[in-house]
Amino acid sequence: MSYAQKAKELFSSGLNCSQAVFTAFSSVVGLDEETAKKVSIGLGGGVGRMREVCGAVSGGAMVLGMIYGGENAEDKVSAYKRIQEFAEKFKNENGYIVCRQLLGLDENVRETAVPEERTPQYYAKRPCAELVYTAAEIVEKMIDKPISL
Repeated sequence: MSYAQKAKELFSSGLNCSQAVFTAFSSVVGLDEETAKKVSIGLGGGVGRMREVCGAVSGGAMVLGMIYGGENAEDKVSAYKRIQEFAEKFKNENGYIVCRQLLGLDENVRETAVPEERTPQYYAKRPCAELVYTAAEIVEKMIDKPISL
């Protein structure tokens, strides 16, 4: 099973978008699944359901940061470049990286902290499962790919 398939399955099992992407790569980044779920929960729904940067994008950025990040300036630049490349690829495929735009929500819509119940109707009206798949697929293709600094 690919990481993208695993991420989509995790989302369909009830994890939020950020959790699904980050947890799919938990073994790659050296975390157990429970820790990965806890670390990434706050970024779901565009950061705490505020509909800002898509949680799938945030989850992917976290994976790349865990793999390529470090304390020195060169490591930071390398991680930032990879994350920017990832975000650009996601945007090219989906038009946006912002949750509310991906969902077609009004700019002034403010969500509550309570997520919608995961029903067949929920999955039918939301592109989130596919966005999770796409984010994880892009990350999967980027891992171990050289980048020029």
